[in-house]
Amino acid sequence: MKHILVAFDGSQPAQRAFEFALSLADKFGCGIHVLAVARPPEPPEEVETEAEIESAREHYQQQFTVLQARAAKAGVKASFVVLVGHPAEQIVHYAETHAIDHIVMGHRGKTFFRRWLLGSVSKQVIHYAHCTTTIVR
Repeated sequence: MKHILVAFDGSQPAQRAFEFALSLADKFGCGIHVLAVARPPEPPEEVETEAEIESAREHYQQQFTVLQARAAKAGVKASFVVLVGHPAEQIVHYAETHAIDHIVMGHRGKTFFRRWLLGSVSKQVIHYAHCTTTIVR
């Protein structure tokens, strides 16, 4: 294993997924990629979309500062990226284009009905990812 991708949305499960990925990276001597995805509002309106995406980027960059310090303290090389789009699509595409060996992500704990009706990002990633995917609760 050389590259681990952490899908990060700022939630508690995502924090736990980051910690799990750090421990894997330390154990296997590999680096991690931390990916946050800013989802544009629907229906998109140009002015509102730009403002919301910029706000999301700033929010994730602030959270990344704390994660960067934790990775440095653990001695793990980490890169941090914010992309725009549908989370599952962006996670799978990033994994494919960056030779990711393992995806780690948190479980949001939606109710069964909501998962059935809307699907879940983790379910879609598991279905379409080319590599091992671990869901951390």
